[in-house]
Amino acid sequence: MENKVPEVNLPSYVRLACVLIITTILVYWLSAMQELLVPLVFSVLFAMILYPINHRLERWRVPRVPAILVCLVIVIGFLYLLFYLVSLQIASFTAEAPRLIERGNQILDRLQTFGEDRFHIERTRIAEEARTYFNNLIRESGSFLTSTLLATTNTLSTISIVPLYIFFLMLYRDFFRAFFYKVFRSTKRAKIDVIFSRIYNVVKDYLVGLVSVILIVGILNTVGLLILGIDYAVFFGFLGAFMILIPYIGILIGSLLPALFTLLTNDNPLVALGVIGVFSFVQILEGNFITPYIVGSKVSINPLAAIIVLLLWGQLWGVTGLILALPMTAILKVVFDAIEPLKPYGYLLGEAERQKTRPLNVKELTDKLPKKVKDLVD
Repeated sequence: MENKVPEVNLPSYVRLACVLIITTILVYWLSAMQELLVPLVFSVLFAMILYPINHRLERWRVPRVPAILVCLVIVIGFLYLLFYLVSLQIASFTAEAPRLIERGNQILDRLQTFGEDRFHIERTRIAEEARTYFNNLIRESGSFLTSTLLATTNTLSTISIVPLYIFFLMLYRDFFRAFFYKVFRSTKRAKIDVIFSRIYNVVKDYLVGLVSVILIVGILNTVGLLILGIDYAVFFGFLGAFMILIPYIGILIGSLLPALFTLLTNDNPLVALGVIGVFSFVQILEGNFITPYIVGSKVSINPLAAIIVLLLWGQLWGVTGLILALPMTAILKVVFDAIEPLKPYGYLLGEAERQKTRPLNVKELTDKLPKKVKDLVD
């Protein structure tokens, strides 16, 4: 005779306290292990992107290890080409630095003359204030440069380890699948395979949609800047487009650099306002039409939940958290929808269902009432 473990019905406040404690511990370890988890998450996403190429090569009877190496060479070559083109643009842009500095000094002289004529502020006082701000900027730039170098070093070390993660994730993918079979032994393997398939499709569709949005927004930004006659229009246009990785505010942040460049290189300040106007218009198109129709249809997360998870992951992992927030939340939604007790949370993350309503029919309502109540209504 089997010994059944008796069910323990805990009070609701005890269950709530347990959930809060577990959530606190989870958030703490997510923050403490950021340097390990962030490159691992990026590696998982890249491995999902490369899986179709790897699978096709294996179907052509290419051994798994060479197939994975071919995928990594393709990705590394593409990223190297991208960084090379960007570095050429940056080198060409930095060659303009002496002219920009000269133009900035001319604008400062004009501001000094304007302040002296209109507000009767002595030129020496304006120069002293400008010198004070400049000295503070120089003084603080040391710590900023140090932190930037440290961040760059950490980023380079992170990038260098991502290909290694990708290699082993793709090499041992069957091993990891068997691991999940053993962990969730009471669940049918077919259901686990369905969950994996849904996660893969969601991540793939999201990333493909994101690349499509970046291309469309980059072209729109470039066309707008070319119409205004801005130099380095392609560079600034696609720089703003890549800022989509920071949702909702990315394009506006990306408009600051071209607006400042235009202000320093163009005598008409209205052109700089035109640059901000172009990026703002594209931001409106991206937020209301482009992203909802290209990405939103593939990742069904309602806007309120998206904003909340962006703030939470941004608070937890900074800019990296903003980039990873939506795909990770989409994965969580797939998992929640597959587990019966967690389905309400998956429903909460998803798009609100539009329920069709019709006018209230009083006759139908009264016909369902008991006869005595119906007589009173009549």
